[in-house]
Amino acid sequence: MRRRLFFNLWYLLRRPQWDTGISPPELIRFIQTHPSGRALDLGCGTGTNVITLAKAGWQATGVDFASSAISKARRKARQSGITADFRVGDVTRLHFPAQSFDLILDMGCFHGLEPDGRAVYAQNIQTWLAPGGTFLLYAVMSQPGHPIGITDDDLTLFSALTLTQRADGMNPGPGARPSVWVEWAK
Repeated sequence: MRRRLFFNLWYLLRRPQWDTGISPPELIRFIQTHPSGRALDLGCGTGTNVITLAKAGWQATGVDFASSAISKARRKARQSGITADFRVGDVTRLHFPAQSFDLILDMGCFHGLEPDGRAVYAQNIQTWLAPGGTFLLYAVMSQPGHPIGITDDDLTLFSALTLTQRADGMNPGPGARPSVWVEWAK
């Protein structure tokens, strides 16, 4: 509950550093090399990637637990002239039909979940992803003194999917930390 309040206030009072308004090259490359379909952005924030996907012909859904972020996402979508589905929700408690999405994107949601929520989340991903679908994940790696981050063991939660690509790097900005882009296929 406290985290939800914190994030809502952050989106209301200022633009969080992770909300750059620019879709990452990893997503742009994916869009350019795959036919459009149904996409889900978990932890979508103000909807930048959902809007990018919709402009490329995807039927896009974005979910975030910060209602203030979703309000901004809906406003940005209207201003962009696109149609997208934005929902306020907890990614560990969402209900979508099985095999609903050809692409599931997560840029910074999974790494903020509590350890017990990560297993539920991973099971949901594996249920919602359509055969032949792709799960793209960006996360910061765990480090001492930082409450947010994942370990390589967390990535094994997606073992029912096939790992197709992994790129380790550093997240940009002040306080740079190790990060990872991972792509799985079903």
